[in-house]
Amino acid sequence: MTVNTEKSREAWTLVARSDDVAEGGRQVIELGNDVQIGLFRFRGKLYAYENLCPHQGGPACQGRMVDGVRERIEEGGRSAGLAFDKDDPHIVCPWHGFEYRLTTGEHAGVPSIRLRGFGVREEGGDIHVAL
Repeated sequence: MTVNTEKSREAWTLVARSDDVAEGGRQVIELGNDVQIGLFRFRGKLYAYENLCPHQGGPACQGRMVDGVRERIEEGGRSAGLAFDKDDPHIVCPWHGFEYRLTTGEHAGVPSIRLRGFGVREEGGDIHVAL
């Protein structure tokens, strides 16, 4: 299975075993040169992001994982309040609470702000990231 969060430009690097990232879980990997990668598994797909919040450099991938929130709209366009959305998990940077969509790396309110994503693939029980 291959899931790319960004087009591959570099060589693939072995970063973890498949068993290291459980469904709904994460693993933060130190790659050297002060680079850390957060690996996430959601509904069988892998996502990889640099563990660096664009806001002020916090360890975004080590933050709380929460369901996104969406507004429920009734017929006729009236708001029926807010609801948690299990289909839109977010990563919350522990420094200042910036939220990023797990499946895209985009900031929940300003999509032009995003975590730096990496291509990720899983083969033969190993997880590789394109750096």
